[in-house]
Amino acid sequence: MITIALSKGRIFEETLPLLAAAGIVPSESPEASRKLIIGTNRPDVQLIIVRASDVPTYVQHGAADLGVAGKDVLIEHGGDGLYQPVDLNIAKCRMMVATRVGFDYATAVQRGARLRVATKYVQTARLHFAAKGVHCDLIKLYGSMELAPLVGLADVIVDLVSTGNTLTANHLVAVEEIMTISSRLVVNEAAMKLKHATLQPIVEAFRQAAGG
Repeated sequence: MITIALSKGRIFEETLPLLAAAGIVPSESPEASRKLIIGTNRPDVQLIIVRASDVPTYVQHGAADLGVAGKDVLIEHGGDGLYQPVDLNIAKCRMMVATRVGFDYATAVQRGARLRVATKYVQTARLHFAAKGVHCDLIKLYGSMELAPLVGLADVIVDLVSTGNTLTANHLVAVEEIMTISSRLVVNEAAMKLKHATLQPIVEAFRQAAGG
């Protein structure tokens, strides 16, 4: 049995054409079902539905052979035990630094001020500001990141930005792009060796469908 870990929402929807290219069609939509294990048209392939941040963990520990995870999630996870053969170029967005309108970010950074940074992406933020030589106090949040600068919890936030509408609605402005984010195919390293004959055609189908 081949198990593929996916998360609900945008990644699942944008992965469907890639699965189809590999001859895999889910038997039902996770949005219309409460099932966490979903069968496919292939008796030897099943999908498991997990939180986006948990995909690398399921694949790393062998509970799934393959998975699709955003670059943001993989950076935070560290990528241990994972083979990342294909950038799928799906679920694209940008990792940005943002702050409230009127905050002089450029001056604060130039002066080497100590910034308070609210983010879910602690590792990404740490690496980014360390590379700039900026000292920062990291405050980990799990949601409503935009609130932090408005109530004085943080000077800036580091978060994913797609349209920027949420920032604008909350009187925030993006001041720096850290990186472009897309989702990648991840494979359990042991499974790639033990199930190579079955997994390699799936990996290659994903690679070709993604334009790689």
